[in-house]
Amino acid sequence: MKPTSPVCYQIRVEGQLPAQWRDWFDGLAITHENGETLLTGWLADQAALYGLLKKVRDLGLALVSVNPISNSSKE
Repeated sequence: MKPTSPVCYQIRVEGQLPAQWRDWFDGLAITHENGETLLTGWLADQAALYGLLKKVRDLGLALVSVNPISNSSKE
């Protein structure tokens, strides 16, 4: 089994989440676009992604999309 490397993700949810939630979302950048919130940043592995998606669910946010942006190492 091949070890996983960090991947940069962009997670889009409905509504506008305040920037104060950044710490809750493991330091991911929080930006807004067309009435939606974008959570963007590096996650260590798939388990970290699932943990983040659990937080989205626990807050009752409507998930719009999850997109990997890059799977190359952080620069």
